[in-house]
Amino acid sequence: MTTTAQAVDLQTDYGVSADVENQYLTFILNDEEYGVDILRVQEIRGWESVTSVPNAPEYLKGVINIRGTIVPIVDLRMRFGMDNLEYGPITVVIVLKVIGDNRERVMGIVVDTVSDTYDVPEDSIKPAPDFGDKIEVAFVKGLATVNEKMLILLDIDKLLNSGELNILD
Repeated sequence: MTTTAQAVDLQTDYGVSADVENQYLTFILNDEEYGVDILRVQEIRGWESVTSVPNAPEYLKGVINIRGTIVPIVDLRMRFGMDNLEYGPITVVIVLKVIGDNRERVMGIVVDTVSDTYDVPEDSIKPAPDFGDKIEVAFVKGLATVNEKMLILLDIDKLLNSGELNILD
């Protein structure tokens, strides 16, 4: 008995798109829309007070206890060098799973507000432009246009595993 291998056309046979899509949770900072991989999002919380960490960078607001896990909270406005904005009722903390140095940890980012979720085809993500040595874009995964809007997609592993955050270890 012989068997014949058949190629399966996923798009035709199962209605699956051949383009790989990733979902991103988007949020607003300084009137710009940023996105993070939705599979890394553990929860979205309202702003609450934090416990300060001595000698921490200014953008590390402190830590909170979430069900027994100590979670560092980073203010992305401050991390990106933007003007401070007083926290209000729509200020949120996005709790993320960050992977680096052969381990995972949970960290939170303070953002102005959560915006939406989008399916973004992998082939529609364009690399970040090269601004030279003066502007660091290593943590920008890429740029994508969705519904006439430009999204800045962040690589949270590179953004939240910077050397100055190692004081938490």
